[in-house]
Amino acid sequence: MEINFRHEINGVKVITAIAQDADTNQILMLANMNKEALIKTIETGKAHYWSTSRNQLWLKGESSGHFQEVQEILVDCDMDAIILKIRQEGAACHEGYYSCFFRKLNTDNDINIEDLKEEDLEVILERLVNPDDVY
Repeated sequence: MEINFRHEINGVKVITAIAQDADTNQILMLANMNKEALIKTIETGKAHYWSTSRNQLWLKGESSGHFQEVQEILVDCDMDAIILKIRQEGAACHEGYYSCFFRKLNTDNDINIEDLKEEDLEVILERLVNPDDVY
């Protein structure tokens, strides 16, 4: 039995990784991991991911100081996605929010999903840091 790196992005085999607060269960972010990122995460206890935009391995918090200490790793039934139960230092989101899921889609509006407007989204979290100061 082995982890199924079946999803391919830019020629790299990855799995989906969800970072979840170990204490509150709040979902903080979604990213991708290749085999090397998963191995580094297990070895160091700090979350490593595969950046599909930069096409490189990255240690979460390396530039911002907002590291993710991994408490537990859960594997789904198809073994192609994981949940990292983490303790987050600072903001998980590169926009300076604790969670990347800081906006709520306002489904009460008549929205066009292909052309979202500002009033279609509601910011539901406070920004922790100015991203220009950190990232």
